[in-house]
Amino acid sequence: MRSSQTLTDEEKREMLLDAKDRRRARAFSAARKLSQSGSLDDYLDFLSENAELVDLPSPRRHATKDCRL
Repeated sequence: MRSSQTLTDEEKREMLLDAKDRRRARAFSAARKLSQSGSLDDYLDFLSENAELVDLPSPRRHATKDCRL
């Protein structure tokens, strides 16, 4: 995961303008409701369809002598 970057003053100003815009707030609210209306099967389908777009690291082998559960 990459470390977060500091926002520029221009980016901060744009975010504040977006936060104060009621039309944008309604659009974000509608998008959130739509994204949360799907089922678990819809979510799994989405992940399956887009898995090749994500570059995941390979699992590492880690040997341990601690065999407790």
